[in-house]
Amino acid sequence: MSLLLDHRFQELPPDKAIDTKLFLETVSHIPTFFDCLGSNVFSVIKSDVNGNIQKIRGVYLKDPAKYVTLQDIVEAEREAHPAEWPKVGATLALMWLKRGLRFIQILLQSLADGERDENNPNHIRVNVTKAYEQALKQYHGWVVQKIFNVALHAAPYKSNFLKALSKGEEVKEEDCLANVRQFLGNYTATVDAIYDMYTHLNAELDYTV
Repeated sequence: MSLLLDHRFQELPPDKAIDTKLFLETVSHIPTFFDCLGSNVFSVIKSDVNGNIQKIRGVYLKDPAKYVTLQDIVEAEREAHPAEWPKVGATLALMWLKRGLRFIQILLQSLADGERDENNPNHIRVNVTKAYEQALKQYHGWVVQKIFNVALHAAPYKSNFLKALSKGEEVKEEDCLANVRQFLGNYTATVDAIYDMYTHLNAELDYTV
């Protein structure tokens, strides 16, 4: 069995609205992905992702009937906190969460596309580096970047990473990557939809931490 396929994201409706309850149920399993990367350094991203999921869930549970979609939450917070928004509540949590989800997406897509260091084909450092630089680096100050530079060098061998994604089973690389591609379909569409929503609502911020 594949860790990724155990909890697949649902296909989005034509209007790309993301059902909050279904999203939270599925995304709550994402933090375990970072355990597959092996190093405790990646626990920083795992903790951040998990914390943001909890913040969004906390807002949703206050009024599930009102917050049917993620956009319902973001728009409600814009109306309730015009001075602070979008740096407030679930809007801010989802902004950071989508970046963590994008990191995973780019890393997995890079592996699925066969990108690798020809001199060290069993390393995934080039894939993790690409994901970090495209999804997270611009939002990190130099101190946090130094932490992640350590994480990049602690990235596991590809064979160990794919075995972890397969829940410890010995699976052929092409079969594991086929599972990755299958997972990426609805996952990528969901992440893209969140990014599009933030662009449409002008809710994106570019400050660093």
